[in-house]
Parts: sequence; structure tokens; C-alpha cells
Amino acid sequence: MTSHPPLDGTGTGGAAAVTVRGLRKSYGGRVVVDDLDLDVPAGGVVGLIGANGAGKTTTVECLQGLRRPDAGEIRVLGLDPRRDAQRLRRLVGSQLQSSALPDRLRVGEAVRLFAEPGARSADELLERFGLAGKRRSPFAGMSGGEQQRLFLVLALLNRPRLVILDELTQGLDPAARREVWASVAQLRDEGTTVLLVTHELAEAEALCDHVVAMRDGRVLDAGSPAELVARHAARATTTFSGPASAVDDLGGLPGVRRATAERGLLRVEGDRASIAHVGAWLVARAPELGGVPADLAVDVPDLEAALLRLLDSPAPDRAADDRPALIGAP
Repeated sequence: MTSHPPLDGTGTGGAAAVTVRGLRKSYGGRVVVDDLDLDVPAGGVVGLIGANGAGKTTTVECLQGLRRPDAGEIRVLGLDPRRDAQRLRRLVGSQLQSSALPDRLRVGEAVRLFAEPGARSADELLERFGLAGKRRSPFAGMSGGEQQRLFLVLALLNRPRLVILDELTQGLDPAARREVWASVAQLRDEGTTVLLVTHELAEAEALCDHVVAMRDGRVLDAGSPAELVARHAARATTTFSGPASAVDDLGGLPGVRRATAERGLLRVEGDRASIAHVGAWLVARAPELGGVPADLAVDVPDLEAALLRLLDSPAPDRAADDRPALIGAP
């Protein structure tokens, strides 16, 4: 039987904004979240990543009291999402995948509709997110990036301590996505805790202090994006045209694990530091090579590579290790 750390968040060595122990949720006999343990530290941005069907959205819906778990315990800011729903409503701001507003609802009307007593200044928020000139604009007349920034305004309006964002930039063009990223970065800089569900791994790398990789309702691994890359996709590859006779030299460079040659193309695999050593080798031998090869290419591992490796790995053996992969766990 799986044992679970205390519900007070001490599994991370400090206070947690969100603490989940043994969360389980099924639909029609299909397990979507399977005995999940999770701690989200207060402050910063934590991302939930994984393929479709990993249980990410169901998890955050349970955190908000929108779904009733079949088993497990949840504390959000120390409160039970279902028993203390009224108290949590003003402490948590959210934007879900299904977020939408009536087409004809104007920005100013939406802000007045969502504001509760003691809400922040609407003028301040609209100015901050570049919507001050859009007060009279109907929702349907706004661009995708403007609509998402409006959802951020509404999520922050009532001074939440935790903001939950689910696929915030889905369907946005690159420019609009960058606008929204900048807005989320502002939240992080101000100390607001953000829980971000995303399929955009570049987004997770750009914004998240920590990420939690999920598959089939379980945590596969957790840590900073750099930690996951180092554990699961540490190998960098440098390729360029050159003589096969260079393989022995390249294979002996610091950090290089393997050097091969095929049809005039050299391929060097190693850690990130090996890139610098290969570059230095190329510069030193540029005269005899006729210059630095024009087809020089470097493939640096990223969070996408790490997640793909994790998703291809065997399912974790829960019986072999009862300790969950919690953020901040040693």
C-alpha cells in the first residue's frame, strides 16, 4: 500500500500553496487521476505538463472544487476546496480551457460583473495588461491575446493568492502568446503563486520555476525545467561535414560520449559542455578544414526532449518506491 507524506506540505521542506495526497478520480471506470501526490510551493510558477489524458485538467478541477475526487485529500491555501468553497472563491483566481464570455459583453461590463467588495482597481489592472483603451470593446471584437489578457485581469481582480491557468495560450499566434507570457511573468515577479497547465513546453521552460510531468494520472518526475532536462535529455549533438579521420580526435574531447562519421558527416554526442569543446576544436583546425563548416548544426536538449523520454519510459513501480515525486523533494 502506498504511504503518503503529511498533508501539511512538509514533504517540500516548507509551506505549500497546494497540497494533494492520494488523489484519485475515475470516469465510467476509467482512472484519470491515480493516487496522485503533489505539493505546489507558495510563490512562483509551477507547470503541469504531459500528453492529452494525463489527468492535468481533472487535477486542477479537483483543486477548485469543480470535481469531487473518488479518494484522497486536498488542501488549497490550507482549505478544503469543497467544504471551504466560499472562503476559497476570493483567494483563488482561475482561467480554464472552457473559459468564455458572451460575445457582446464589453470589457468594462465584465470587470464590474466579476468584481467583489474590496476588489483591486479595474483601471490599474486594465492599464497593466494593455487593455485600458478596450473598456467599450465587446468580447467577440477582441483579438485572442486581448481575450486571454482579459481573463488574467478577471482572475486577478479579487486579489487572489493563487492563480490557476489551464492552456492559457492555446490557439494564440506567436506574438499574442508572448504578450500573455509577459503578463504571467509579472505575476511571478510580484510573488503570486501560479499553477499553469500547458502543452506548450517552450512556455513551461520560459515561465515555470518547477514542472510536474504526468502520465496516466501519475507524476513521472518533478523539478525545475533544467533538472528534468539534465535527468532525461542531457545529450547534445553537434554535426558538421569533415573527414572521417577526425573521429578519434573528437571522441577524446571533454564531455563527448561518442563521435561517428557517415558519408562525410561527423556527428558528436555529449553533454552540453561538449558543444564548447567541439567548437574550439573546429576553430583550431579551421585552416586545414577550409574554415568552419557551413553546415555546422547543434541540437541542444530541451524540456520537450525530456518529456518525450519520460513518456516513453516504463511506468514507475509504485511498490518499489513509495516516495512520491514531489516538487522540492530531495
